[in-house]
Amino acid sequence: MQTLAYGSWPSPIAAGLAAAHDGQPEFVGFVGDEAWWTEPRPTEGGRRTLVRRRADGVEESVLSAPWNVRSRVIEYGGRPWAGAARPEGPLVVFVDFADQRLYAHEPDTPGARPRPLTPVSPVGGGLRWVDPRLRVERGEVWCVLEEFTGDGPTDVRRVVAAVPLDGSAAEDRGAVRELTDGRHRFVTGPRLSPDGRRAAWLAWDHPRMPWDGTELIVAEVAGDGTLREAHTVAGGPDESIAQVDWAHDGSLLYASDRTGWWNLYRDDEPVCPREEEFGGPLWKIGQRWFAPLESGLIAVVHGRGATALGILDPETGEVVDAAGPWTEFAATLAVHGTRVVGIGASPRSAYEVVELDTLPQALGSDRAGATPVARARVIGAAHDDPVDPACYPEPQIRTFTGPVGREIHAHIYPPHNPGCVAPGDELPPYVIWAHGGPTSRAPLVLDLEIAYFTSRGIGVAEVNYGGSTGHGREYRNRLREQWGVVDVEDCAAVALGLAEEGTADRARLAIRGGSAGGWTTAASLASTEVYGCGTILYPILDLAGWGSGETHDFESQYLESLVGPLAQVPGRYAERSPAEHADRITAPFLLLQGLDDVICPPAQCERFLARMRGRGVPHAYLAFEGEGHGFRRADTTVRVLESELSLYAQVFGLNPPGVPTLELTT
Repeated sequence: MQTLAYGSWPSPIAAGLAAAHDGQPEFVGFVGDEAWWTEPRPTEGGRRTLVRRRADGVEESVLSAPWNVRSRVIEYGGRPWAGAARPEGPLVVFVDFADQRLYAHEPDTPGARPRPLTPVSPVGGGLRWVDPRLRVERGEVWCVLEEFTGDGPTDVRRVVAAVPLDGSAAEDRGAVRELTDGRHRFVTGPRLSPDGRRAAWLAWDHPRMPWDGTELIVAEVAGDGTLREAHTVAGGPDESIAQVDWAHDGSLLYASDRTGWWNLYRDDEPVCPREEEFGGPLWKIGQRWFAPLESGLIAVVHGRGATALGILDPETGEVVDAAGPWTEFAATLAVHGTRVVGIGASPRSAYEVVELDTLPQALGSDRAGATPVARARVIGAAHDDPVDPACYPEPQIRTFTGPVGREIHAHIYPPHNPGCVAPGDELPPYVIWAHGGPTSRAPLVLDLEIAYFTSRGIGVAEVNYGGSTGHGREYRNRLREQWGVVDVEDCAAVALGLAEEGTADRARLAIRGGSAGGWTTAASLASTEVYGCGTILYPILDLAGWGSGETHDFESQYLESLVGPLAQVPGRYAERSPAEHADRITAPFLLLQGLDDVICPPAQCERFLARMRGRGVPHAYLAFEGEGHGFRRADTTVRVLESELSLYAQVFGLNPPGVPTLELTT
């Protein structure tokens, strides 16, 4: 055991190690009896591949580089693939990131290569596809089509469409059959009833975001494959329906927050009314928090401030949760027969593919009289400790008190290294992490980027500030017209609370965040004197510019609820924007930006830096070719982590070994 100052502890968690383990599996599904999912490849340019688990348990990548299974619909994408089992082998369709075309592939056919099903459009962002559903009996794929009608980011329409599997639309846009009329700005992919006679999907329109209000639409499926008599059966401007599906008995299932919590409903009747979430913010088309089984049971991802994987009996309202170490499950589920597959993680393990069986003999309890549990096992992307797990942080779930006595939820990761302690009279530096969204939350799971800092003697505090999800609509609505106020106040309250209780060094507090978290970071540096420095990643910096044409269509009117209508409160946009108040920023900062980012474009960073020029504030700007919104390449992540650590070292007088010095300019 060595006694060394905080921030100077030697750590086995190098930036390259953290980068190699960045990302998580997504979008599970079944192709026959096989479980499939997408998986990141940070060291291969950040692409995502499609992985299958064969009957013998062997995992294999279905698509080699450069294939990149990822959609750009609403820029955040969504479910990019679907598959079906056939006697001659599986058929899968997927979206390739490079051209956004929909492709068909038969991986078991010798010499087969993916063949395009959709054309390329030269207009604007072209044609994009997401949330596909194979209808092999009709020779079609039903999915969401996003079509640009001009060069502007909001020149776009979205419809439910049918793409022929024979490739006849590969060069012919006219061969794509539109199933809806485009009257709604946003739609999800349709879900067919068990008898194939009805289809259900979600829709919403500007200025609402899907967590504000959505409509649940049901239509009749005619014999010729058209949708008729579409009508709204639930939802509205102030009711968010996060997902819809059909039970095997033909009843309609959906997750609505009409009571203030996303709860599950069957034909408009509550199934399991609780003050917890059975849904979440629909950032990606095709996210799935519940999946009905043939038995009538329903697999659910649910919880309050965290999520568990459970089996819900809709007749009794009882939920039996999966037994195992996982404390967080992602919004993706697949079912086949009695099997359920999801993606779970914990503070000691990264996200991995988990399967549980719902056969009666698979349900039991850990001890006499205990709550029933469902037996689960890892079947893919299994967590493998790259270092001794003793080096991982030991997080704490905390609740802090903010202005006017409001509760603030946070995860605290104290400095931790099994081989080091600090001198007894020293308090550690802490970095406040502000998550993106902002309508999202930070899950309590193993993150080697956090461990990169905590293992060196730097604490991290993830703040689920007011406006975050997982705590009901009232908590979520705290940020309405208060973005740049409540989030800033809540982060500051946690930082100062840690200092006041003697956990953190008041003189060595920093803040960092990406996207909306980058906004909160920059706004905090401009409006408070809490932090000694900050790390700002792919941020929003100029509200008026971002809200009047600089961002993509999905979020183009997000600020109407977060800040207020621009036409009515233009002064509020100027008053809260860090770009308008660069003169207030005196703390050193690191600014990181992807040059291909269409959500938070580089132009905002460039204007901000122009206003900082010559002010004498030490800072650095790193821009990355080929990176968009959220960094995916391993070499980028290495540069980001090492630069961030160097910033803290220089500002706080730390001495981390082996870290390149970041050059700061004024």
